[in-house]
Amino acid sequence: MKYVSATDAKQRLAALLDAAQREPVVIRRQNRDVAVLLSSQEYNRLRALNAAEFQRFCDQIGEAVVARGLTEDKLAEILSDDR
Repeated sequence: MKYVSATDAKQRLAALLDAAQREPVVIRRQNRDVAVLLSSQEYNRLRALNAAEFQRFCDQIGEAVVARGLTEDKLAEILSDDR
């Protein structure tokens, strides 16, 4: 991973865009990491990974509540405004 200051990033954006195709580039301001420049391919990979992980989580929760007896009718009753 490459690290650059915010000032360097402003001055060398074109070169950093090229570098981000090979590895993430961390932009630092006042000795703190403030942003990461990624290739669009890496960004899309991370988004897909995140979505898949969230789907697995939802599936696990769904299986757990079904195992405890929650049905679609019970859920509809819980979520209805008539309570």
